[in-house]
Amino acid sequence: MELLISISDNLWNPMAYFALAVGLFFTVLTRGAQFRLIGETMKQIFKPKAEADGISPLQALLLTISSRVGVGNIAGVGTAIAAGGPGALLWMVVCALLGSASSFAESSLAQVFKRRVNGEHRGGMPFYVKYGLRIKWLAAVLAILTMVGYGFLFPGVQSNNIAGSLEHAFGLPVWVSAIIVTGMLGFVILGGTRRIVHAAQFMVPIMAVGYILVALVIVVINYAEILPTLGLIISSAFGANEVFAGMAGYAVAWGVRRAVFSNVAGVGEGTYGSAAASVSHPAKQGLVQSLSIFIDTVVVCFATGIMIVMTGSYNVFRENGDVVVNNLDGIEAGSAYTQEAVNSVLPGFGPGFVAVALFFFAFTTLVAFYYIAHTNLVFLMGREPGFVANLVLKVGMLGITFFGSVQSAAAMWTTGDIGYATLGWINMICILLLSPVVYKVIRDYDRQRKAGLDPVFVPSELGITGAEFWEQDGDTVETGPGNTVSKPGTYRWVAGERPRG
Repeated sequence: MELLISISDNLWNPMAYFALAVGLFFTVLTRGAQFRLIGETMKQIFKPKAEADGISPLQALLLTISSRVGVGNIAGVGTAIAAGGPGALLWMVVCALLGSASSFAESSLAQVFKRRVNGEHRGGMPFYVKYGLRIKWLAAVLAILTMVGYGFLFPGVQSNNIAGSLEHAFGLPVWVSAIIVTGMLGFVILGGTRRIVHAAQFMVPIMAVGYILVALVIVVINYAEILPTLGLIISSAFGANEVFAGMAGYAVAWGVRRAVFSNVAGVGEGTYGSAAASVSHPAKQGLVQSLSIFIDTVVVCFATGIMIVMTGSYNVFRENGDVVVNNLDGIEAGSAYTQEAVNSVLPGFGPGFVAVALFFFAFTTLVAFYYIAHTNLVFLMGREPGFVANLVLKVGMLGITFFGSVQSAAAMWTTGDIGYATLGWINMICILLLSPVVYKVIRDYDRQRKAGLDPVFVPSELGITGAEFWEQDGDTVETGPGNTVSKPGTYRWVAGERPRG
């Protein structure tokens, strides 16, 4: 275990600053697109899909939110505070605000270099590495790492936290939770019914809204603690608080670590749902996905954190194990902090409510993980996988889901951290190398908007190669005053009229 912790720390400690730097770089490159185009982003969410196949921008947003909003939003915040102090919350928010630009970049790239496979829009990290960077071996390595991570490793973190929260709330043995969660997931991915998925996806927005409302209730009841709580978060973020003196570095490291674990900006998780969306310009989906980072971290994660800190429902430990704050004797860092925070204000309600919310969040994340793992398997095989390959993936995922439920939380978090950090390092370097493409995409989008057009992407005009999906022959459309180009036949606009999205 000590070896795993050492590997995790060696990967994450420098990456915390690297992730912030990458987010800042893309914020400058896009001129703060995640902020200045927020109105445009809201419009794009509700646009219909541009083609008969693919999914709508709203469906893609919900798909990625279902994978982003998981245990990181509830349990991950607790572990960040335990290791980095209350100041970790500030760095989570900073990471999200900057990371939304990284999400814009990777999601736009996923759209640019996606492919149509068996009538579906497929794309993601290995696609833009292969067709954008043209490094086939790295694309294959990345696809293998992603498939192994999302199929045989990360599901264990989700199921572990489901089991832990149910045990804390209802005294349910972890092995019982393991059977229930593994059974439900198996029923879905082994060809049962999609009704469970649809029901869970329906419940996630409801639970998320309910979760935010509960957080607001706690804040209102403790209104006198709002300013002191914010002061504590800010001062400890920079090591200025006497209790958390010397912990500024840990606040940054753990705040960014858990923010990235939760919203996975720059790790590439959201690129698969992004590529599935049917839009007329990659920047449209990039903007939509940048908003999902805000929802995940600035809204949901900060709501969790403010509840925990405001009610004093947390412990803090230094790296060597020394106790800095001990408010919850004998309670392990994670979802239990959130359960105790709600319970302190709404006795008897907190543990059960948080456990149910976490269950829905985590279960939809598990289903999204299967989609990601399957997409990478499709990439590796160059076609839809056969029965045996699919069966191995499904059985492996069910196995880690059961195994993760009955293992220690520390072991699952540490292995998950190693996997996410590995993908994060590779993906962030790749999107930096592809930053010229990102620049061309956002510049083209801004140019067409200023011309009063609904932007349409034509890669050949921008000198972008490898974007096969967008290079099909089709109808003539207008992309600027007096300028018409060829576009896929599914886009049917009359020259001189403003195209629809």
